[in-house]
Parts: sequence; structure tokens; C-alpha cells
Amino acid sequence: MVYYLYEFFKDYDIPGLGMLQYISFRSSGAIILSLIITMVFGKKLIRFLQKKQIGEEIRDLGLEGQMDKKGTPTMGGIIILFSIVVPTLLFAQLHNIYILLMLITTIWLGLIGFIDDYIKIFLKNKKGLAGKFKILGQVSLGLMVAATLFLSNEVVVREKVLGADGKPLKEIVIDKETGQQAVKYVTADVKSTKTTIPFFKLNEFDYEWLVAFMGKGAANLKWLIYAIAIILIITAVSNAANLTDGLDGLATGTSAISGATLGILAYVSGNVIYADYLNIMYIPNIGELTVFISAFIGATVGFLWYNSYPAQVFMGDTGSLALGGILAVFSVIIRKEILIPLLCGIFVLENLSVIIQVSWFKYTRYRFGEGRRVFLMSPIHHHFQKAGIPEAKIVTRFWIVGIILAVLTIVTLKIR
Repeated sequence: MVYYLYEFFKDYDIPGLGMLQYISFRSSGAIILSLIITMVFGKKLIRFLQKKQIGEEIRDLGLEGQMDKKGTPTMGGIIILFSIVVPTLLFAQLHNIYILLMLITTIWLGLIGFIDDYIKIFLKNKKGLAGKFKILGQVSLGLMVAATLFLSNEVVVREKVLGADGKPLKEIVIDKETGQQAVKYVTADVKSTKTTIPFFKLNEFDYEWLVAFMGKGAANLKWLIYAIAIILIITAVSNAANLTDGLDGLATGTSAISGATLGILAYVSGNVIYADYLNIMYIPNIGELTVFISAFIGATVGFLWYNSYPAQVFMGDTGSLALGGILAVFSVIIRKEILIPLLCGIFVLENLSVIIQVSWFKYTRYRFGEGRRVFLMSPIHHHFQKAGIPEAKIVTRFWIVGIILAVLTIVTLKIR
């Protein structure tokens, strides 16, 4: 909305109006407003939830200090969603297809999480929303994202045009002001299923390669493979974030770290100068996502004010499902989804710990007649709790690991 004020008044000589067109200024406004909303209205939401007795039902798992959390207000994810959506609506270009996709993702998964929390709290059904309905919602979102990336003419990447010899074409450009000549590559904006591979010099992978054996049919079938990949990524990361939300501030802090990293990647991918310098894929109009991710960072950091140990409020599935889904869709849009195992390593570790624990328990029960465990308890953050490590120390160490993974993710821009 702020951007459109610039468009409306740009013919008038209003001091400072030009700042409204810059992504850096609008991103700063988004993160500041998001922090203000979260911290000001967060306290009011907590009081409201306490008044309505909307508290967390805690199962006794034998963890130290666990039962002390019983009755802590939940569904705090509402304020996270509000703090993301409102600043985005105010500061972002709402005609940008990527911004629209991220708003839909936020609201869609937030609604699924809200329904799950509502069933648990108000209908007193501890199982919440049936797993098949959660998966259905995540798959539906994946289909929407894939269809948009396939059908929208605004979703393109800028590639170098190759000549008959397979080498990039070049052209001589004359600067109108100086009259100097410069040699530049010939480029074109094209529809593509390419993404980025870390640590490789020729660091682009095309999903079409997976169906190259189909010959001419590969050009169409690649979009099906791409859609399946998107669905799997959204489902996996969204559920992994949900599993990670088991200690005070763990999912919130980890999401903020991942969000900040994705913001850097989006900014350089949407800036033609930085993209050319770093030799990475340039995606027109993607830089606008910096405004959205700034609101995301502000919302998660602001929520930590109340969610850090000892938590005054839990986000519930309303927040955790949305946070994971946002990171997944954002990664897909900026063509960095292969970096997810590195960037979101904490989420991956949490997910794998559950899969390993359940699989090994079932196998040993079938093989030896008695189920055995790899971890003291899963997800893995509970394993460390069982080992006697204080909750706050576990969360802080996970954050440190998350920061290290974020730095490594950014380093992939240069180490190839």
C-alpha cells in the first residue's frame, strides 16, 4: 500500500517520497512494524487467551519441568500470522505474484493449524485435525504453488542465450551518456524448472533432466516432477517445524535464523548486479520478497519476547505449520530448495530422529519381539532433555547450530 502512495504522488515534489520505491526502505518498515505489532498486541493476546482459559494440555512424559507448563496459553501463532500479513499488505507490492503466493501460503497453513488447535482445545480432542486432512491441505497448497509457477507469465528466470556453438551470445552496448562501448551477454526471460545446486561451479539443476529419457515429452512431464517435488518439500518442512516446536523458543528462533538467510538469498537473486557478480540465477521481481521475509523475521523475533524460556505463550500448530510452510515455499520460489537440508538442518534433524526412532522400534519389535530405541526419546530435543541437559541450554545450542548452518548456506554463494 505504501508503494502505491509513491506511484500516486510521484508527479508531485514531496520530500522523501522517493524512499517508498526502495525495497530496503520498505523492508525496514516491515520489520519494525512487525516487531511493534508482535510486542504490543502479544501481551494483549496472552491476557485474552488466559481469560478464555485457552491453555496447553500437557501429557506427562517424565521430562523435567514439563508439567509446569500446563495451562500456558497456546494458539499464539495468531499474532505471528497477523504480524506477517499486516506489514506485508502495507509495504509490499501487492501486484507481485511472489508476494501473493507467500500471503496465500501464510493464511492457508495458518488456517489448517488453527483448525487443528481449535479441535484440540475447544472440542477436547487431543488428536486434533486428522493427519490425512493436514496432508491434504499441504498437498493442495503445493499444487497451487506449482500451478502458479507453471502458468503465470510473471514467473521467469533470466538466462544467457546460447549460440549455435553452444556458447553464450554477446552483444556490444553503447552507453548513451558517455558513448563508451561495453560487451554484454544476450539474455532472455524464460519459463524454467531450474534450481540451484550448492558447491558446484555450474550450479544449476533442471528437473527436466529427471525425465530426459522421455524425449520430446520431457518438456511437459518436467512440470509434473517439479510439482511432486514442491509438494514433498512443503509437506516435509511444514511438519518438521511442527515437530521442532517442543521447547520454548526453539522453533521460533530457528525459523528467524532461516528466514534471515533466505532474505539475503532473495535480495541477491533479485538484484541483477549482485546476481551477475556472484554468477547466480537472476530472477526478475523476486527482490520484493525481501519485504515479506523482513515481516517474517520481525514476527518471529518479536514472538520470542514472550516465547523464550520460560514461555508465556505457545504458538501451537497455528504458528508452527505456517512457519515451516513459509520457509519451504519461499525456498522453492527463489530456486534454493536444494539448500533446505543445510539451511533448515535443525528441522531435518528433528524429522529424521522421529523417523529413525519409530522405524527402529518397529523393526526390533518384529525381529526380536521387543521394541528398542535409538534415542532416549524423540524428537531429538527431548533426547537431550532426558539426558539431563537444561531446556534453555538445549535451545541456545540448537540456535548456535542453526547460525552455523545459515553461515554455511550463505557461503555456498562463493564456494563452488
